[in-house]
Amino acid sequence: MDYDYLVFIGRFEPFHNGHAAVARYALSHARKVIFLVGSAHTPRTIKNPWSVAERSVMIQSALPDAADRLIVRPLRDHLYNESQWIADVQRTVAEAIESDRADGDPTAPARIGLIGKDKDASSYYLREFPQWGLVDVQHTETLSATELRRYLFEANQIDSHGGLMLIRANVPGPVFDMLEAFRKSSPTFKQLVAEHQFIDTYHEAWSKAPYAPTFVTTDAVVVHSGHVLLVRRRAEPGKGLWALPGGFVGQDETILDACLRELREETRLKVPLPVLRGSIKGSQVFDHPDRSLRGRTVTHAFHFHFPAGELPAVRGGDDADKARWIPVSEALDMSPALFEDHLHILEYFLGRG
Repeated sequence: MDYDYLVFIGRFEPFHNGHAAVARYALSHARKVIFLVGSAHTPRTIKNPWSVAERSVMIQSALPDAADRLIVRPLRDHLYNESQWIADVQRTVAEAIESDRADGDPTAPARIGLIGKDKDASSYYLREFPQWGLVDVQHTETLSATELRRYLFEANQIDSHGGLMLIRANVPGPVFDMLEAFRKSSPTFKQLVAEHQFIDTYHEAWSKAPYAPTFVTTDAVVVHSGHVLLVRRRAEPGKGLWALPGGFVGQDETILDACLRELREETRLKVPLPVLRGSIKGSQVFDHPDRSLRGRTVTHAFHFHFPAGELPAVRGGDDADKARWIPVSEALDMSPALFEDHLHILEYFLGRG
């Protein structure tokens, strides 16, 4: 074996034949393979429909003959802090190896490598770990995970049999069985289909624009007496998820004015505008290209800070069916229930990002 451990980083949404080919190559060159399952602890969306636990089962069921050689660990995103993401990868790998070698010699150096396909700009992370050997595998012809998800969400439409056949041909048999069970019996599948149709319609509406649109939005991070103000979304995308109050900037208003308008429309927060303006502690632009399923969306977030006092009454309105003051500690642990990158925005202003 060339390595003791090969690290394989991916979202695996779903785990397909291309992933399986890379994994089997890794197993032929390393004693064990460490899978770091990305986008961990995020809500179910059409981009990330499956939990880490479900994706772990996909991996293990696709490689049953190597079950004792697979180590699967979650890896969360850090959209606006690349250094923290790199540190999480390093820490997770070190902890996995330490746990695996608990009965052996923990002082002996481990031969560690990173395996993946350097296929496009999204593969930049392969160069972020020079301390590990790099195994650049050849591309395996298969439908992409994005295409497979599309076929799955359209599987209940008329003439969908061909799409299911393509899924079957491009994922390991046990994974296909899981996808079929998810499609037929998961209570969340119907909502994901609705979100898929909404996003498709949304993109189609802008498809004839002379250039790809860039949307400008605004979000309000209102912190009062150790609580943050969140709203629950009434409709797609992200129906039922909790979010920061906010929305699109109108043609005739400044970004701050749009923020204040959306805040009051969605929460009915009864704090005078001059007081809100005077409580602004900071602002920041969040512009990760993939932050929104709707397309390129740049948001300007404002941090409103009230250090003490009784929490003002709030209630849902406009695009929110509920508004609530949530303790900061709880909000920072709500990753699977928070819309888009709103956890990362909270972490930025609340000191954990």
